[in-house]
Amino acid sequence: MQPYISPILNFDSKTILITGAAGFIGSNLVSYFASNYPKARILALDYFRDGDTFSNGNPTTLGHFKNLNLYANIDIICADISNVNDMRKLKHYGKIDYIFHEAAISDTTCMNMNRVLKVNLHAFRSIINLALRNDASLIYASSAAVYGNTKAPNSVGKDEIPENVYGFSKLCMDVENVKRQAEFYGKQLALIGLRYFNVYGRGEFYKGKTSSMILQLGLQALHNGKVRLFKHGQQRRDFVHIDDVVQANIRALETLDSNKDSLLDSCFDTGAVYNVGSGVSSSFNSVVEILRNELGITFEIEYINNPYSFFQNHTLADMANFVPKYKPIYSLESGIKEYIPTIIEIYEDIKSGKKNMF
Repeated sequence: MQPYISPILNFDSKTILITGAAGFIGSNLVSYFASNYPKARILALDYFRDGDTFSNGNPTTLGHFKNLNLYANIDIICADISNVNDMRKLKHYGKIDYIFHEAAISDTTCMNMNRVLKVNLHAFRSIINLALRNDASLIYASSAAVYGNTKAPNSVGKDEIPENVYGFSKLCMDVENVKRQAEFYGKQLALIGLRYFNVYGRGEFYKGKTSSMILQLGLQALHNGKVRLFKHGQQRRDFVHIDDVVQANIRALETLDSNKDSLLDSCFDTGAVYNVGSGVSSSFNSVVEILRNELGITFEIEYINNPYSFFQNHTLADMANFVPKYKPIYSLESGIKEYIPTIIEIYEDIKSGKKNMF
């Protein structure tokens, strides 16, 4: 159960659209709003996986029904955000008050540039127009992938040189944000982008090989008695717990609601874009040591060559670019400790044949 965040806004009697609702972050947002605001109406939109895969073997869509707990105030909508006819169906649900746009092709190893840009960028433009028609506040998922392999700490508006098409598509979305803020200056364009760093926690299992290294390493340790790291495990990441990401989304909405005028004044150079991380970077070797301590088992580390030329060596969210009033709750140690029971439960399901190891 997610902790209650004590937001300023009351979401009861509001209609909240969440795209990518059966994915990792989207499903956690659905769960938070549905459980804490029984009088709210949650439109949980997802394309849901259909068995199709990219050339790398990864699923083209990650949404899975098992990520969703059904509440009476949830409407499940199976739709493709890049399909105009699918999106037109939303008009049947009446006015939308808030939109959390999490749907995307998030596979950083996908090389299908045309498809990634159509789903991530072109559909985003349609989502913005949907928000404008409804006078709805819109929070969308950007990514630390926009920074590529540039020097940490990573600051909004500085050294944004993506190394893969996913990161490029997210930077395009942020540029679109800037353009729209300038175009609608003085009008009601309530729009914020959140650059998620390395998110981990419950609900990510169905991401498979694109899930966090915390989950992958934990399962490798339990399943194989050995973990694999790219040489020599010194690459660093800013790991952020899923509950902190949910909190950041709520704080972003509060920022839109309480600071629209001042927010508009600051949007011309960087748009309304913020980092969402912990503000601390940790090496993969450190992750392994924490897993050893929390799992209470011994296992080996196999260091292997890195086959990717576009790999990020170090990410660290510049805390000066955090969402106002957002304060991460979890350190890496406390976050992994909270996650361990879920990792063990997943492993037990793998052992019993209920789930497949990836």
